[in-house]
Amino acid sequence: MSIQIKPLADRVLVLPMPAEEKTASGLFIPDSAKEKPQKGTVVAVGKGKPEEPMTVKVNDVVLYGKYGGTELELEGKIYLMMRESDIMAVV
Repeated sequence: MSIQIKPLADRVLVLPMPAEEKTASGLFIPDSAKEKPQKGTVVAVGKGKPEEPMTVKVNDVVLYGKYGGTELELEGKIYLMMRESDIMAVV
């Protein structure tokens, strides 16, 4: 699958991992109670800024803030477009 979107400057396109379906004890979590995922896979990366080169790359698994990024729907999937500074860690 090839994404037809190219982030600009220091922006990153992330595919969030699916939310947990059940608890550790085996109880199913209803959709209304699911936590928003804070982990995802980098799908596309901008070129960075001249004074700040990009440190993440495509296929990196990253952690980001619960409300980080802007949701975009592409090819039937929900992605997040965020600045590299919104990413807290590479896992």
